[in-house]
Amino acid sequence: MTAQPSLPLLAPKTRRLSRRAPLVHGGNPPAVARASDRSWPRRYRRRLLASDTLVLTLAALGALWAGPEHAGPGQPWTTVGTEVLVTSVLVVLGWLGSLSVFGTRHARVVGIGVTEYRRVLSASALSFAALALLLALAAQHDHLPMFVGVFAGGTAGLLLTRWGWRNWLGHRRENGEYLFDALVVGTRSEVEYVAARINSKFGAGYRVVGAALPATTTNTAPIPTADRDVPLVADLDHVASAARALDIDAVVVAGQPESDRQFIRDLSWALEGTVTELVLASRLTDVAGPRIHFRPVEGLPLMHVELPQFSGGKHLVKRGLDVTLSAIGLLVLLPLLAGIALAVRLDSDGPALFRQERVGKSGQTFRMLKFRSMITDAEARLPELLGANQGSGVLFKLKHDPRVTRVGRVLRKYSLDELPQLWNVLVGDMSLVGPRPPLQREVDGYASHVHRRLFIKPGLTGMWQVNGRSDLSWDESVRLDLYYVENWSLTGDLVILWRTLRVLVNGSGAY
Repeated sequence: MTAQPSLPLLAPKTRRLSRRAPLVHGGNPPAVARASDRSWPRRYRRRLLASDTLVLTLAALGALWAGPEHAGPGQPWTTVGTEVLVTSVLVVLGWLGSLSVFGTRHARVVGIGVTEYRRVLSASALSFAALALLLALAAQHDHLPMFVGVFAGGTAGLLLTRWGWRNWLGHRRENGEYLFDALVVGTRSEVEYVAARINSKFGAGYRVVGAALPATTTNTAPIPTADRDVPLVADLDHVASAARALDIDAVVVAGQPESDRQFIRDLSWALEGTVTELVLASRLTDVAGPRIHFRPVEGLPLMHVELPQFSGGKHLVKRGLDVTLSAIGLLVLLPLLAGIALAVRLDSDGPALFRQERVGKSGQTFRMLKFRSMITDAEARLPELLGANQGSGVLFKLKHDPRVTRVGRVLRKYSLDELPQLWNVLVGDMSLVGPRPPLQREVDGYASHVHRRLFIKPGLTGMWQVNGRSDLSWDESVRLDLYYVENWSLTGDLVILWRTLRVLVNGSGAY
């Protein structure tokens, strides 16, 4: 039995299906109801535009009120010069235009990754540079301090509101809304791999609702994914007609079909004049976008993957950020640190601080500091608890560890026991963001590739901290750490630090 070459009657479109709703079957091959409302990108862009406008207007009004030519409490706005008011309006309009030109509201970048934030920062920086140049040319230097306040407040407000909208969008997508319907094309093994990855999490905004396989395929069973079983809706010769009939948002080509070297070119021609995007997927995983570049050579698109860099200028900047933030953190948190130390001492016998040898960059060991959250003979009692180990790989985990003290449970829930590691960051043993600092016995059990975790300094927080903490399996923890090691960026570090604050407030995934 082979995959069907054509599409008969299809089910009518629906506004939305729940995340677990089955696809509608009818006729031969199965018909697929449209699962998503295609108008969502336009509505979401309008929301972002309204939000951006409000933020920038408030930033401008705030600067006018507090600036050198401010109206002040009880003062009429007419006390502000007309020239300044007009300039403020033009700044807001120009800034909004810059955000549009940089594509900060494009459906491809919202909701996932750091591209949206980077574009917001780039648009804001360009707008400020343009204004500073114009003020310099017009010899209006006196107004520059006020507009510095506008851009500082406006940029912070934009990033904060974009973060809020991103959370809102994420919740909607988990409920099956605001998604792009995708048709995955390729050999069965490639389609199964790509469809499973896409449907495992809707954060990227795609949901696979149909598949197309070569006509010679003998296994025509639906493609299994975590979200649903994806039906086969066409063979490779009828992908474009299937996309049009099913109102598909994106055709995802999984690998290169062996039967036709011109398949992708012909498919792109067939999709011309439609709203369907053509997306190429590969098994190149855990490589961040900035490391991938395309270079055409004689009509052949070559994909360049930059090798990871473990030294250089950006590492010096990272170290500068570590020193600055850790020093500030120690000073600001000093009363809290003293209070925690006192609570630990009053709760159980023993010192407030726990010192443990951990393995750092290049295999060098160091003494890591933590607030003591266990009884003093915890290490001696470890062998009798190994049989109850709930961890995988080389990790020891026990959700209800009897060695943890009363105060220790609270400290661990909110990761307050990790705060003394700010000192390790300050002296250079650790970084604010990095892989989890391992024990020597864990390193001794590493597979060869896992040693790449030691290419950079371990972190006070990291991708493991913001993606599940103790709930992560060993394999997932390793994957996240290796991804960070090879793809880290300063922007990514700032995002992880921000997400860490949210995780700590929530207190989930730690024990």
